[in-house]
Amino acid sequence: MKAAFIRRFGGPEVLEYGELPDPSPKAGEVLVEIHATSVNAADWKMRSGQYGAAVSFPHVPGRDFSGMIVSSAQHFKSGDAVFGVCEVPREGAYAEKIAIREAIVARKPERLSHVQTAAIALAGLTAVVSLEETLQLKRGETILIQGGAGGVAGFAIALAKHLGARVITTASATNHDYVRKLGADEVIDYKAQDFTRVAKDVDAVFDTVGGDVTTRSFSVLKPGGRLASIAVGGAAPASPRPDVQSLRPKVDRDRRRLDRVAELVAKGAVPLPHIVEYPLAKAAEAHRVSEARHLRGKLVLRVR
Repeated sequence: MKAAFIRRFGGPEVLEYGELPDPSPKAGEVLVEIHATSVNAADWKMRSGQYGAAVSFPHVPGRDFSGMIVSSAQHFKSGDAVFGVCEVPREGAYAEKIAIREAIVARKPERLSHVQTAAIALAGLTAVVSLEETLQLKRGETILIQGGAGGVAGFAIALAKHLGARVITTASATNHDYVRKLGADEVIDYKAQDFTRVAKDVDAVFDTVGGDVTTRSFSVLKPGGRLASIAVGGAAPASPRPDVQSLRPKVDRDRRRLDRVAELVAKGAVPLPHIVEYPLAKAAEAHRVSEARHLRGKLVLRVR
């Protein structure tokens, strides 16, 4: 099969494109012919060795995909269109085929293309878990979503609005119209404004940025508020305040949650993100764009 892979950790230039052996599914797994996969921040963090994980080289990155079942299984038959998100620490979606546990694969929304479906897979799953399960966002609450133009945050803006919350987000001036179309009620230009002076006494913060932004976000919470961050590693960030909660979403993979993502998009509750496509052979170029962290929406690699 054709694949994009690495033989060592490093910059985008370590990504190669070539032939690798087809994967062989084990008991309980299905073989999927991948048509599209998305680029996530986790991909280039892994590629650069930031996770410190022990991997076998050559290693194929990629955590989500949309494609077709190759052979019949318990819940699917050959030719069924599906999508899925790999379980950490397994990856492998930057390839023409992947073997993955059947229980964490879901049917692709009929009205979406493979490229569109790949764009909502991990981003949608992360947003759903973070807002509905971790933050337990309720109608009438106010949430600040950091980094609103990104894939996960963009999905979260629309989901929060669907859940009945008031949504404040941060974005550069060029992305204000984009995040407003997603559902943001108020947009803060993080380059020109200090969000801690604009957002006050919010019920919840969803942080996708990390660093100093995470630390400063605690100050905008009302007493009893909660912050969930996906940008600070595997543990919840340290809170400088005893009267608020600091949370780290646990983004478990299963069919029920993927079906929820598909349902939200299929019924129009969450619009599709802005999508920029690259062929799989140009994965290194896509990584450079993603790593610059000024992307609107999602990057998707066309595999077939």
